[in-house]
Amino acid sequence: VHRGAHQLSAIATEEFENSRIAIKNYIKASSEKEIIFTRNATEAINIAAKSWGENNLKENDEILLTIMEHHSNIVPWQLVAEKNKCKIKFTKITKEGTLDIEDFQNKLNKNTKIVSLVHISNSLGCCNPIKQITQLAKSYGSLVLIDACQSLAHTKINVKDLNIDFLAGSGHKLCGPTGIGFLWSREEILDKM
Repeated sequence: VHRGAHQLSAIATEEFENSRIAIKNYIKASSEKEIIFTRNATEAINIAAKSWGENNLKENDEILLTIMEHHSNIVPWQLVAEKNKCKIKFTKITKEGTLDIEDFQNKLNKNTKIVSLVHISNSLGCCNPIKQITQLAKSYGSLVLIDACQSLAHTKINVKDLNIDFLAGSGHKLCGPTGIGFLWSREEILDKM
């Protein structure tokens, strides 16, 4: 892909780029340039944390997560927080096992620079109200990353309608091959990264 002059290389490159277009259409992204292929969703979150987080978060900035996160959406932010001397806060869950939106609102403030959370929890099965979360986060100027591994196969995703800034996805959760995932972000954010 992208390397050979042979006809088979040209076909492989075309199919590779067509899959980028398919993902763009699947999540209603603006451009196939917004799709970055990764080995998995963990790598996608790591890229966002390292490429965006390390360069944009500073001392006393805050990262808001939830206690329902998979470790792949905690550890990268812990590493950034340690390196950049920023803080991580965790939103609680209710007795019913859903996101405590009141606690989320209480922890969100002008120092919150990114909210990173799962769309559908793999352990609780709850679907987080992403549009409401994004609206609240944006009112403080915060970016939003969603881990969409569970939701991509079970619900329609429209990144523009959700008004998010990053989305991590995994191939095998969509009945695709193992060892592939993707990071989506708006083109203007990727250009700055």
